[in-house]
Amino acid sequence: MGILDDFSLEGKVALVTGAARGLGQGITLGLAEAGADIAALDIVSLDETGEQVSALGRRFHPMNVDLLETKADQAAKIVGECVEELGRLDILINNAGIIRRAPALEFGEQDWEDVIAINLSAAFYLSQAAARHFVEAGRGGKIINTASVLSYEGGITVPSYSSSKAGIANLTRALANEWASLSINVNAIAPSYFTTELTSALREDVKRSEALLARLPAGRYGEPKDLKGTAVFLASDAASYVHGAILPVDGGWLGR
Repeated sequence: MGILDDFSLEGKVALVTGAARGLGQGITLGLAEAGADIAALDIVSLDETGEQVSALGRRFHPMNVDLLETKADQAAKIVGECVEELGRLDILINNAGIIRRAPALEFGEQDWEDVIAINLSAAFYLSQAAARHFVEAGRGGKIINTASVLSYEGGITVPSYSSSKAGIANLTRALANEWASLSINVNAIAPSYFTTELTSALREDVKRSEALLARLPAGRYGEPKDLKGTAVFLASDAASYVHGAILPVDGGWLGR
């Protein structure tokens, strides 16, 4: 066994939420390339992701689920379906997320509730369900949350999103504190501005886009494929002593 073997995900099964496109699809493909079979969850069609995973020779199970109303019971059913279809669960990626934009004085009640429900509450309930399975199976496991540079910053006109991502960062630390002794690694990836649907409004605003790119030391927006290596590392045995980390993949944004 060498160091490269520590990064292999052969024989592992990963459940990825928000896997149909964007960051979730990029992470999913990285895990599959490293050897993992995939249970992919999203509210929209997963056909494109499924075709790419299958082309890599990995098993793929799609799950069309709306996480808006996810509580403990539904989270347990999601984990149970993954185990039933693919035989096990080793890795949970809490990536699904939405964003709503409006000045705080005008921010709507539903826009607050929906973002918190999907970005934060669903991540907790799925983490809880996955961790219960990990303990029962006696193998430990990996949980990786999608945080954000807005886990550290307040942002502008996105109060529910920035609050949810700050919550994800501290949820990551809190769960790591409790579960590290159970061989469950809980960590998070903090992207900056990537070419996804969530940032389309910013990238289409010429002045805002120019300002963002001027501050990014890398000089470009991130691409979903830029998350592959980080996700594989945190999901692998190579990260067995990494607990409660919030790892920026941000083109240098937080260093400015």
